[in-house]
Amino acid sequence: MTQTLNNTNFNFPKQKSFYRGKVRDVYNIDGKYLSMVVSDRISAFDVVLPRAIPFKGQVLNQIAAKFLEATKDIVPNWVVAVPDANVTVGLVCETYPVEMVVRGYLAGHAAREYNAGKRLLCGVVLPEGLKENDKLPQPIITPTTKAKEGHDMDISREEIISQGIVAEEEYKQLEAFTLALYQRGTEMAAERGLILVDTKYEFGKKDGQIYLIDEIHTPDSSRYFYKDTYEQLQVENKPQRQLSKEFVRQWLIENGFQGKDGQQVPEMTDEIVNSISERYIELYEKIVGEKFVKDDSSNIFERVESNVNDFIQKNA
Repeated sequence: MTQTLNNTNFNFPKQKSFYRGKVRDVYNIDGKYLSMVVSDRISAFDVVLPRAIPFKGQVLNQIAAKFLEATKDIVPNWVVAVPDANVTVGLVCETYPVEMVVRGYLAGHAAREYNAGKRLLCGVVLPEGLKENDKLPQPIITPTTKAKEGHDMDISREEIISQGIVAEEEYKQLEAFTLALYQRGTEMAAERGLILVDTKYEFGKKDGQIYLIDEIHTPDSSRYFYKDTYEQLQVENKPQRQLSKEFVRQWLIENGFQGKDGQQVPEMTDEIVNSISERYIELYEKIVGEKFVKDDSSNIFERVESNVNDFIQKNA
């Protein structure tokens, strides 16, 4: 029987601390490694939804592993090992308290802000005359604060530097890495017939070195359009075919939920849960170009715990 990996509460050897994020459960091992367990939880509008999605964590973890490996020539990343389909173990880094969001198209949050009449997004001036999903003149970086709870907030480059959140020289380096990673991601997506619309990156620092951390180019952190129908759908003013978590957000919006006070998450039926799982698997197969192989999830908690324990025994 398929299990979902929802909340974990492991107690690993040499475990120093534990942190539960919206989707990831992070275990500090001996102050040296972070064991990031990618759960099957799903969040939207910064709210964790009530039901977990089968195989979602495996999809996210394995896509991220592929793209981290494919971009390590641009910037070193935190990964030490991937001991389980749902787990990445990496170096403990001091995390920069901003998420570097990069956008090549007017979509999602940016489109909602633009349609509300705003022409300044995170200090970046947007030109007049754009419509939703149009390609921007050049990619833009629209950073957000990294909230432990509640909503991440838009912030400008100038505010980050003036408030001393990140030193100016380091922030310039984060910008350069962000644009180079987005370019690589765009090229890799194009090879698969996709457009990388927007995405976000997180960075950390260890021993004076900047590292790319967390996940990259997954459906939770990115938005993809299908390349073959993009131009025609824009001409016809029709919604883009896309592979991202946006379909979950749209389902929530259509059912009266945007994470605002007093709103209730609509019922997540088995049909909805299974359809979300199928969409995540579709994205994996499309972006990776390989058949998704479901790992044995009949005893998923025992499997994860055993594989992480094996890593610790050999390395910590």
